[in-house]
Amino acid sequence: MKHTLSVLVEDESGVLTRIAGLFARRGFNIESLAVGPTEKLGISRITMVVPSDERTIEQLTKQLYKLVNILKVEDITNLPTVERELMLIKLRVSTFERTEALDIINIFRAKVVDLSEDFLIIEVTGDPGKIVAIEQILSKFTISEIVRTGKISLVRESNVNTRSLLKEY
Repeated sequence: MKHTLSVLVEDESGVLTRIAGLFARRGFNIESLAVGPTEKLGISRITMVVPSDERTIEQLTKQLYKLVNILKVEDITNLPTVERELMLIKLRVSTFERTEALDIINIFRAKVVDLSEDFLIIEVTGDPGKIVAIEQILSKFTISEIVRTGKISLVRESNVNTRSLLKEY
């Protein structure tokens, strides 16, 4: 199972290196990683997606707390969250394909951020499911490049778990 960990750290040089080293020494993979400043000066949030079982995540959490500059580690996998990801896609489209591609882009509420005679660069923001869906649908055209951010996530204060709502349908 994939787990989403939210880690608050002091914004000091070498923190990310120590975390990556811990994962490397233990032979764990980090599938997705996003780092950025928080609302508090000097504190950063690291959001990472780690494929592993519950027991291993508990061990990793304990190991992370042993590192210097780690303030809080939380497995938010099963909590109600808002998740987002950003993807840029460079799409080669002919004049004949452009209208169809733009229709798909509009349906997904994505944006064209660059345009040339043969290429579109598209910006897509949304939950990971939306990102995967538009990538699959646009694969009928020639995708020349893709870049994705790691997943970012915050726990919902409303406690509305949209994942459980989706499972009902």
